[in-house]
Amino acid sequence: MASKKYGVIYIGITNNIAKRAYEHREGLIAGFTKKYKVNKLVYVEVFNDVNEAIEREKQLKGWSREKKIFLIETNNKNWNDLYKSVI
Repeated sequence: MASKKYGVIYIGITNNIAKRAYEHREGLIAGFTKKYKVNKLVYVEVFNDVNEAIEREKQLKGWSREKKIFLIETNNKNWNDLYKSVI
């Protein structure tokens, strides 16, 4: 999730991406994402194993900002909101 192109980036896992993205879009979750208006789904990875998802989340969170931006732009050059593709 991101606030805008080159804005604040948030990484998290969920078992329901459509619901979680909606909650962030609407500001329904108090805290970091609401405070910084992180409401655009700009990158998604899907896992069948929750443990693999958790490991990937940890890996991504350890990356530099530049590396995260490169990953997003490799898959979504214009940082389009992918919400409609997951609902």
